[in-house]
Amino acid sequence: MAGIIAIVLASLFIHGIIFRTKSIFSGRKGPGIFQPVRDILRLVKKGSVYSTTSSVIFRIAPAIYLGSLFTAALCIPFGDKPGLLSFPGDFVFFAYALALGKFFMIIGALDTGSSFEGMGASREAHYSMLAEPSFFILIGSLALFSGYTSFHEIFAALNFNSYLSMAIAVFATFVFFMLGMIENSRMPVDDPRTHLELTMVHEVMVLDHSGFDLAMILFATNLKFAIYGALIANLFLSSYSLAWQVAIFMVTQVGYGIACGVTESFMARFRMGRNAQFIFTLSSYALIIFLVVLFIIGKTS
Repeated sequence: MAGIIAIVLASLFIHGIIFRTKSIFSGRKGPGIFQPVRDILRLVKKGSVYSTTSSVIFRIAPAIYLGSLFTAALCIPFGDKPGLLSFPGDFVFFAYALALGKFFMIIGALDTGSSFEGMGASREAHYSMLAEPSFFILIGSLALFSGYTSFHEIFAALNFNSYLSMAIAVFATFVFFMLGMIENSRMPVDDPRTHLELTMVHEVMVLDHSGFDLAMILFATNLKFAIYGALIANLFLSSYSLAWQVAIFMVTQVGYGIACGVTESFMARFRMGRNAQFIFTLSSYALIIFLVVLFIIGKTS
């Protein structure tokens, strides 16, 4: 229960921190940290408009997307406290709970009958397919390193007490960070603030959503950011008391938001042709972690 509560709380401010950081680096005053939440509450009060072309799939997709993220968040532990859904191999359930929500968003975009939204859906599916191996290689490596196969036991058993194990922590943090950026269609694979037809990915998929449906999608995006921030935080929580765990978790979420804002302030979006190559290189970083784990446990001979 502690994990899902912490993730929901972090989701209320992480997007605002990203916007605030980008505003500071661009020399603007910018919105407040809780402006994204106020935008969501404003949308909740509005009705949704549906095209006569779309079917029931388009209407249920946002709810399934948000529900799948809540379900995935239930698998995330909080330090030494397991998630509400904790069992051996729960990281596989986690990955495909996220995939279920993305699948419905993709077919919801196709359901509009718009070739423009179909273009964005194709890109989203392509990027997710390329990012998936890096997640499973990373979590599989951590499972091999810890000797367990559930999120709670993996993170609880992690102990970075040597230079090699600290290298694992650094690389794992980087891979989780970039996976969060890719899964949320942020820099360098997409710019959510642009409306250039040739480069839009996630934003083009949600152009036809409005009102309460759009509010669910925006909150789900905030929640997904907080989920990946929670995965990073759990790498370092297990050996501390509850008070320190709460402090480290929140500092990690704030730092994650600032890092996203800094990345988007100083990094240009890649050309579409380079995105697939960049995403696939994350699997190479995950393989480095795998090789280091093999060396540590003595399986290289």
